[in-house]
Amino acid sequence: MPVVDIPGSKSITARALFLAAAADGVTTLVRPLRSDDTEGFAEGLVRLGYRVGRTPDTWQVDGRPEGPAVTEADVYCRDGATTARFLPALAAAGHGTYRFDASAQMRRRPLLPLTRALRDLGVKLRHEEKEGHHPLTVEAAGVEGGEVTLDAGLSSQYLTALLLLGPLTRQGLRITVTDLVSVPYVEITLAMMRAFGVEVGREGDTFVVPPGGYRATTYAIEPDASTASYFFATAALTGGEVTVPGLGEGALQGDLAFVDVLRRMGAHVEIGADRTTVRGTGELRGLTVNMRDISDTMPTLAAIAPYASGPVRIEDVANTRVKECDRLEACAENLRRLGVAVETGPDWIEIQPGTPASGVEIKSYGDHRIVMSFAMAGLRAPGISFDDPGCVRKTFPGFHEEFAELRAAIG
Repeated sequence: MPVVDIPGSKSITARALFLAAAADGVTTLVRPLRSDDTEGFAEGLVRLGYRVGRTPDTWQVDGRPEGPAVTEADVYCRDGATTARFLPALAAAGHGTYRFDASAQMRRRPLLPLTRALRDLGVKLRHEEKEGHHPLTVEAAGVEGGEVTLDAGLSSQYLTALLLLGPLTRQGLRITVTDLVSVPYVEITLAMMRAFGVEVGREGDTFVVPPGGYRATTYAIEPDASTASYFFATAALTGGEVTVPGLGEGALQGDLAFVDVLRRMGAHVEIGADRTTVRGTGELRGLTVNMRDISDTMPTLAAIAPYASGPVRIEDVANTRVKECDRLEACAENLRRLGVAVETGPDWIEIQPGTPASGVEIKSYGDHRIVMSFAMAGLRAPGISFDDPGCVRKTFPGFHEEFAELRAAIG
């Protein structure tokens, strides 16, 4: 029975770095994810004047509730959406001029709902080139707080950025949300804020964040559930068995619910106190599934869908069009390259059963999740290759080696 050691969660590591930087005291993060995204976040904190000490298994961050230690900084956010969205909010709590830029890929991704909300709270900022996109300059003078309305229909990260900022404001925040995707990611944020000493209230669609700051702590990062989905899906596809320790009952990440999708398709799933096991049964049934709350695992399901006995229709995933790439169309394009019949709509994709062709090059679009998902196609379609296999360094630099070991173990 292969046991796969999944790296720490990207989402949790990014939130933990923000909370540690904002907390009063020194925070130790245990088993943080070491990847391009999280290294970029840590580097951004250092550019803002925070001390980040690193060992192989822990990171230590000296918190500054008053905001960045420097009054001027240039921060390059790389490809990281959490870096590009969370750090400007953190900088707004300080006093100084902070400039943020990002890769061409990240420059294309929308920022306007967050920056509009920050402006409504009195934060002085400007988009240097295209409105609603990086590069961005924040002229910070602290944040008074108060009431604000936010549209988080494209990304829950906008809401998370404001929630994390709330305790650093002078009055606290009342955030009314008009639309929201990926609700489980917001639950991660609320649970982590609680671990750092802040309890967020809820009044219908309004989140009530008290002022007063955070307290430092020691915080263990659980394995990344989105990354685990590729290994769970491999078990379901091959009839093998995979166990991931560290993800079980009480896991923070909503993407663990992907195993329920595999269960509906015929896999056997066991979720224990501190681990989850998926065992394939030799059967993959077609289904229609709403993946609004676990949309990062949409490409995982799309990649194994051709091997199901009936059509697989994935609905309510419009927000996947504004991720690292348009993931709906990226999945559709690569499935067509494999000879699989597929249709897409504004927020859905439907995939017919088929036999994927061998020897196909997968177009990655620079998106780590496209590469990791379509690696599974190579389990039954020999000769699959990628135009940019190295883009997995964004979240899992050792993915190809780990996946090869699992493939050999399952046979």
